[in-house]
Amino acid sequence: MGFKEFVGLGNGDHRPQLRAVPDPDTTDTALIQVETAGDQPSEDQPNTDLEPKVFDGEVIEDQPTAEADHPSSEGPADDEDQAGTPVPVDPPARRERVDLIARARGDETRSPVLAPWLKDRAELRDVTRWLAGFVGHTAAYHLVRVPLYVAKLTGRSPRGVYRTLRAIAGWVLDAEGAPLRREAVDRKDADEYMALDGLRRDRLKWRFLLVLPLLLAAAGLVAASVGALAVAVLAAVSVVVFGVIGSPADKPLIGRSVVTQKAPRLTSDLVVRALAALGIAQINAAVGPKGTGITFPAPIVRDGPGWRATVDLPYGVTVDDIMDRRDKLASGLRRPLGCVWPESVEDEHAGRLVLWVGDQDMAKAKPTPFPLARSGRTDLFEPVPFGTDQRGRPVNVQVMFANVLIGAMPRYGKTFALRVLLLAAALDPHAQLRLFEFKGTGDFAPLEPVAHHYGTGADDETKAACMDSLRDLYRELNVRAKTIRNLPRDICPESKVTPELAARRSLGLHTIVCGLDEVQELFTDPTHGKEAAELTTAIIKRGPALGIILILATQRPDKDSLPTGVSANVGIRFCLRVMGQVENDMVLGTSMYKKGVRATSFTGKDRGIGFLVGATDDPKVTRSYYVDGLDADRIIARARALRATAGTLTGHAIGELTTPDGAPLASLLDDLAAVIPAAEDKVWSETICARLADLRPDTYDGWKPAQLAAAVKPYGITTRQVWLTDDTGAGRNRYGLHRADVLDALNQRKRRTDGDDEGGPSDI
Repeated sequence: MGFKEFVGLGNGDHRPQLRAVPDPDTTDTALIQVETAGDQPSEDQPNTDLEPKVFDGEVIEDQPTAEADHPSSEGPADDEDQAGTPVPVDPPARRERVDLIARARGDETRSPVLAPWLKDRAELRDVTRWLAGFVGHTAAYHLVRVPLYVAKLTGRSPRGVYRTLRAIAGWVLDAEGAPLRREAVDRKDADEYMALDGLRRDRLKWRFLLVLPLLLAAAGLVAASVGALAVAVLAAVSVVVFGVIGSPADKPLIGRSVVTQKAPRLTSDLVVRALAALGIAQINAAVGPKGTGITFPAPIVRDGPGWRATVDLPYGVTVDDIMDRRDKLASGLRRPLGCVWPESVEDEHAGRLVLWVGDQDMAKAKPTPFPLARSGRTDLFEPVPFGTDQRGRPVNVQVMFANVLIGAMPRYGKTFALRVLLLAAALDPHAQLRLFEFKGTGDFAPLEPVAHHYGTGADDETKAACMDSLRDLYRELNVRAKTIRNLPRDICPESKVTPELAARRSLGLHTIVCGLDEVQELFTDPTHGKEAAELTTAIIKRGPALGIILILATQRPDKDSLPTGVSANVGIRFCLRVMGQVENDMVLGTSMYKKGVRATSFTGKDRGIGFLVGATDDPKVTRSYYVDGLDADRIIARARALRATAGTLTGHAIGELTTPDGAPLASLLDDLAAVIPAAEDKVWSETICARLADLRPDTYDGWKPAQLAAAVKPYGITTRQVWLTDDTGAGRNRYGLHRADVLDALNQRKRRTDGDDEGGPSDI
């Protein structure tokens, strides 16, 4: 015995239907046998383990025919007649008792008691915000048009008075009976006419007696209306009532404040028609007169702001073949290209297609706000928000232990996508940022207040500063490797940086994020290009386990501007619009173009939209969050406050210059040792600030004790209560520093830099 499945008849009608198929294991051919998704039974392999189909928790059993219930002794029925009888896709189903044991095993799907958006705080907030905006807009729209509505009602009220009087007069005079009386006169039927006329006289009496008091009451109400307010109220009510009565049926009084354009419903007919238009031979054969049809293993359902259809493609057709023809598929569905998104199904065969068709073009949909724009902080050991997919669902990226490469043509959102990740990194107060953009337009300017290293421009000075920072990162690889190697196994069991190790500033294993925009300017530089490629390749290979992450962005992804060693070892890739296959595969990886992951399919309006590879198991179309300059400034102000509290503002962020080997040129520790002489073992904080300002006015001018306390915290120094005498000779207890603490921090720094000579760029 078989069960039902969604299949399409090969008879020119592409509507998915069931068709009767003789069961090879029984002579009872009246039973309907299933053709399972992607695995139809053959003559030499009968179907013996079929189960009833379950939809929405209900078992849909076969409806056997009379012949099935009472086998005929004359032999099996005619196969051709049985196979040629179409059966609807959704036949009436009868409820069957569901096996309790199966339910206990979890073989059921329970619908949620509450709608998912009611339990999701973000979605509930969005719905509430939309409802408030809708109500407010509707109220404002009609409030502004109140004078127009009053004018319309006033102009239509005379017609309303006429219609009212005519209706009353017609009812009182029994106008509805006039056609009957006229017909009796035409037939010259005197008896019938006299009967109707008598009925009319009776009606006139009691209807007139009923209407007369009402008319007298209305006249009395008008006469009794004394005062301007009563007259105004009576006039207003009369205008409204008679204006509504006098309104033409085809000219409504109130216009629509919101006009919606509802997208057409996705149906199986549309899907089959669109697939048949792709020009794929196997699909053409499947939907042809002798074909087996297109199989839908699940009903088409709403999925977010669109429709979701699951399709089992004919044998030999893969999802990549469909993705390769996405433009033709969109044409067949009569939908914009940005609405049609075919996808493969994880852990399923290559012919299982999930087709999501959105109500609105992805590029035209309202951008989702950046979740960290108003509040929140991050931990780079956890995924950080990056963007949304076609359905508006958030897409997060785990940047720790995976470098990032972003590529695109100019003006398609590459820098904005890079800046989203850097803003998220800035909100981790323990992450050090090294930022260089070689365009020179100041795209990283909002991030400057939290950057340890910072540079902008395509000039030699910026490139040299970036090379110094990369050399320092390469040396840091060796220092960190030695630190991890010397840690006890119970503290560092996996021989890599952990959140606990990164939080211990004394170990120097804090996360370092290096962001390079327009990196092709550095790689193609005749002076620094070769060394830059060697350094970045080494950092990309060894850095993630040691807490060092590179995030690169380029607008010219080719073999010269993007070295193979770099593009081949990056873990996460985001490719916005590019023009060719070479550029596509340079960013996304080899053969991605052949697999249908093509950033060349994006159009001029698809800014900020690209393919994200490496962040999830399958490539995902993602729209990066859009953060403008003002929002970026607010985020960085919050990030700087977090870092000031944590004491992690260093380098460029506090005006501290560095030498080519990465050591501070205007070292706070060295300056503290200079302003706290050996004759003084402890000094008040305000005295130290004044001495630092005299030593380096450009760096320390305006410093306060609180700023000094935050600046020395990363070095393991804390301000303590210090008892000293002031100029008047009175003893006072104030916060200050001990010279011994400063000297101890200097010694620790020296011990950490002892490993700097272990290797160099030539060792890569």
